[in-house]
Amino acid sequence: MSEVEVKKTQESLQDRLAQVVELLQRQRVVEDLTHRQEGPHHDRVENLVHRQNLVELQRKLDDLHSADVAYILEALPVYDRLTVWQLVKADRDGDILLEVSDSVRETLIADMDDHELLAAAKDMDADELADLASELPRDVVHELMETLDGQQRERVRSALSYDEDQVGALMDFEMVTIREDVSLEVVLRYLRRLKELPGHTDKLFVVDYDGVLKGVLPIKRLLVNDPEKQVSEVMASDPVSFHPDEDAYEAAQAFERYDLISAPVVDKNGKLIGRLTIDEMVDLIREESENEVLNMAGLREEEDIFASVWKSLRNRWAWLAVNLITAFIASRVIGLFEGSIEKLVALAALMPIVAGIGGNSGNQTITMIVRAMALDQVSTGNTSRLMRKELAVGLINGLVWGGVIGVVAYLLYGSWSLGVVMTAAMTLNLLLAALMGVLIPMTLARLGRDPAMGASVMITAMTDSGGFFIFLGLATIFLL
Repeated sequence: MSEVEVKKTQESLQDRLAQVVELLQRQRVVEDLTHRQEGPHHDRVENLVHRQNLVELQRKLDDLHSADVAYILEALPVYDRLTVWQLVKADRDGDILLEVSDSVRETLIADMDDHELLAAAKDMDADELADLASELPRDVVHELMETLDGQQRERVRSALSYDEDQVGALMDFEMVTIREDVSLEVVLRYLRRLKELPGHTDKLFVVDYDGVLKGVLPIKRLLVNDPEKQVSEVMASDPVSFHPDEDAYEAAQAFERYDLISAPVVDKNGKLIGRLTIDEMVDLIREESENEVLNMAGLREEEDIFASVWKSLRNRWAWLAVNLITAFIASRVIGLFEGSIEKLVALAALMPIVAGIGGNSGNQTITMIVRAMALDQVSTGNTSRLMRKELAVGLINGLVWGGVIGVVAYLLYGSWSLGVVMTAAMTLNLLLAALMGVLIPMTLARLGRDPAMGASVMITAMTDSGGFFIFLGLATIFLL
């Protein structure tokens, strides 16, 4: 590892971000000071200072990896982001555009003209172009396709023909293929003639003369076996492979399960058409995890943290409207028992506890169920068993923690009957939370929706309304 690489590893991303922010702040301070000064050489001094700061900032950016620059761009307000983006060298634009999040990429592309977009995309591989094509202007995509050779154009069209959640949309076309009837020595000589191997090459793909996949030759087997051996003697003839129309997230789970670095993609006739690599799978898993968190909070899409107010409103308003309706319903439930609350003021102090604990328990259940569904651990055959298990957990938690808060209620208000009602209400609301925590994501899945979509909002609404109704209803019956 070189001295520069050692220095880079010693600095955290936060340190690098702080350095860029400091340079941007220094530039603004110097510009402000020079604006206040007057003199015959004012413009020349201002221009010189401005250029010196930009040169220093550009030097810092040149030392950073493209992924680190992408991280910094995502962490800056839009004005500073565009200032930094203008300082990035043109030959790095494409790499950085592929690294940043979709929402930030939108702002960067909007700041580029057609010539810059074409220059950024010209050196991309077919799968990378397919990732970016949907966000580029149509005329740029058309002009870009015209610059590609026939093979590249066909590969881009192939990748674009699949949905973004299918294997075909993520497969890479850069790979090394060999024949099974040659020796390992021949393979080694062939590899030495290549300028470089495609990234994440841990195996070579063995095909026949028609391109049909026969097996894979792991690099480690190639290196440790006798060079005189044939490829057919050493290769693995039953590799994990995927079809282009398979679900990409299931493929990512297979990568995790079998510790894969790359895997072949074959068509229905067994012909090798591409490969999947670990970097794409890691990105997919990260995106799925982020989307799941956003969906549970009722957010429709990834949001640039520095996006405009209007964009943020459009992303958030829908489930807030739903939440407003459910909150109104909960308030009407309380309104049904206004007379009871007037007679026993302690009810107003205790009822948020029942609702809050129920919402927390329901969110725990939903999180576990959504995770199990994402990992394909939940099926129709084990739904009833899962339901019984969650109800049992809710029952025990309700009796234990309901008993604790019941004792506290007795000590505070000197009423053992209020403590019993508190225990009963807590237990019943936790049972409701367990029931809804299983039913909500499963119902959404049956309707073809994302089981995490708005689940947190819905479970909170159910446990709030249910908790208020159960507690105030029991108190009205047994206390008043």
